[in-house]
Amino acid sequence: MPNIITIKKGLTLNLKGKAEEVELAAAARGTSYALSPDDYIGFVPKVIVQPGDRVLAGDALMYHKQIPELKLTSPVSGEVVAVHRGAKRKVLSVEVKPDATIEYKHFATEGLKGMERAEVLALLLESGMFSFFKQRPYDRLANPNAEPRDIFVTANFTAPLAPKFSYLVHGREDELQLALDALTKLTSGKVYVGVGAGELTGLQGVERVEVRGPHPAGLVGVLINHTAPINKEETVWTLKATDLLVIGRFLKTGKVDYSRTIALTGSEAKETGYVKVLPGARFEEALAGRLGKKDAHERIIEGDVFTGIKVDEEHERMSLGIDQITIIPEGDDVHELFGWALPRLKEYSRSRSYFSWLMPKKEYTLDARVKGGRRAMIMSGEYDRVFPMDIYPEFLLKSIIAFNINDMEARGIYEVAPEDFSVCEFVDTSKIPLQQIVRQGLDELYKEMN
Repeated sequence: MPNIITIKKGLTLNLKGKAEEVELAAAARGTSYALSPDDYIGFVPKVIVQPGDRVLAGDALMYHKQIPELKLTSPVSGEVVAVHRGAKRKVLSVEVKPDATIEYKHFATEGLKGMERAEVLALLLESGMFSFFKQRPYDRLANPNAEPRDIFVTANFTAPLAPKFSYLVHGREDELQLALDALTKLTSGKVYVGVGAGELTGLQGVERVEVRGPHPAGLVGVLINHTAPINKEETVWTLKATDLLVIGRFLKTGKVDYSRTIALTGSEAKETGYVKVLPGARFEEALAGRLGKKDAHERIIEGDVFTGIKVDEEHERMSLGIDQITIIPEGDDVHELFGWALPRLKEYSRSRSYFSWLMPKKEYTLDARVKGGRRAMIMSGEYDRVFPMDIYPEFLLKSIIAFNINDMEARGIYEVAPEDFSVCEFVDTSKIPLQQIVRQGLDELYKEMN
């Protein structure tokens, strides 16, 4: 009998602009590609190239100072044109001007089934593929020197307008299975794969778990909490199944090819569908003229509306783990008389303040306005109604704010990541940046405990 988890607590936010299951024209080539160490929480960079050096796709650009074997590799071949630094010579990014035709460094990936754990791990580290691995506790770049108890993979994307993994994996099932075979060699425990209802029924050598229900049912934290929760001094690794497709292609071909298919979504997108991109390029170059319907009053987001990053001057390039681009109205040109106090049918309300709740299948266009000021946390149970983990979110958040380590440990800090509180943050009437609080708490706790 298959493992099935049914989630009742959560929120399905039905937004306009879903990606149609069509392949759009591929993104344009960028004039340069860059890697930023800030995309990898916990990575302390040591740059090993300098302007003028030539690199192949798959050559290392920098390594982790504390774990030298953990490297970030170039997505293209070409000339290193700049090492950008900020205050106190902090490394911001390494920029490469690509060749007309990409040349790849070759890795010996043949004979995976006969490899030992150390060989598979060394291959992933040297190629840069290990940068996709994250660990809990602390929700940061995984430490390859600590063998995980288990590995958890999420292939069920339930966030608003999220891509359908069944579409992305079609025709590439062998690459997914090859990557999963590699994962089984990295742990003496189990590899859990969270899937949607009836999907990926042919997986072998792993624990397939169907997770049903509203968002955040698809988050890896929910999968962990409902299958094998983390105890103190235990470590697990987590990945997205879309990253496994990149890893699987590498293991199949021996080439570091970071290209991936992403979903172009949102009510303000000129076109919606799936587009092939090579991460590292600037958004404005790769998708010039293909994003917003107009030049102003729009917000472009890398990711979904709950956990994504705003595309601006500080974040102008696609990260290697990109899966989705969402374009919604900014809302800075909207002026409403009496604001929320007016009765209306077209606006969304979780609390049923508007009569739109009578139309459960209605699609909404939401903008980026906060619609209210920050105020004290109200212990009303509104977080608990959308938080499906066996944790009391209000009490955990208060212990994080107070930085009471004993209380944080007792209330489940080691199991959570900021994304687990994204729906709580959306419904929060106090307008508190919950994900930021959790991120800061995890970072401070890591420093304290290490």
